[in-house]
Amino acid sequence: MTKEMWDAMAPSFDDEPDHGLADPTTRAAWRDLLLDVLPTPPARVADLGCGTGTLSRLLVDEGFRVDGIDYSPAMVQRARAKVPEASFSIGDASRPELDSGNYDVVLSRHVLWALPDPAAALERWMELLVPDGLVILVEGRWHTGGGLTADDAEEIVRTVRRSVTVRPLLEPIYWGKPIEDERYLLVSPE
Repeated sequence: MTKEMWDAMAPSFDDEPDHGLADPTTRAAWRDLLLDVLPTPPARVADLGCGTGTLSRLLVDEGFRVDGIDYSPAMVQRARAKVPEASFSIGDASRPELDSGNYDVVLSRHVLWALPDPAAALERWMELLVPDGLVILVEGRWHTGGGLTADDAEEIVRTVRRSVTVRPLLEPIYWGKPIEDERYLLVSPE
C-alpha cells in the first residue's frame, strides 16, 4: 500500500476494535497479553509500523519508553497526538532509522507480512536490539489471502533467532468480534 492509501485510512483507522482499543475489555486483554511477555518497565521498545500509536499508548501507560516509526505521515501525526510522551518518526519500518543496540524490545503488529522482504527487514530489526533483546510480533493470515501463516513467520524469524514461541490469538476479545483468520503472537527471546 502507498503512503497516500495509509494516510487516507488514518482518520478512521482506530474505529476497528483491535486498532483503537477503545473498548476497556479489549484494551485490558491486549495489555495483559503484552505484559505477560514484555520485560519489566522501563524497558525501551521500538514500535515498528506503529500506526496511530495505540500499542505505544498502552505501553507508555505501563511505564515503557517507546519510539515508534510509521510510513504514513497521517498515522504518525495521530500517534504523536495520542502519545506525546513517546517519540515518533516517519519512515520505512523495514529500514527503521533508530539507534542500533538500544532497544530491549522490537514490537510490530500486522507489519512484517506487508514488507517487500520480511527476512531482510527482520535482520535490520535485530540490529536495534540489546544483546538479550526480545522480538514480539503480532501477525496473521487473513481470509483475503494476505498475511503470513504462523509457520511462515516462524521460519523467517528462525533465520535470525534460535528461540521462537507462537501463541494463536483466536479469541474474539482481541479483535472485537469472532474471526476465522489465523492470528497469532510470536515471541523470540534469543
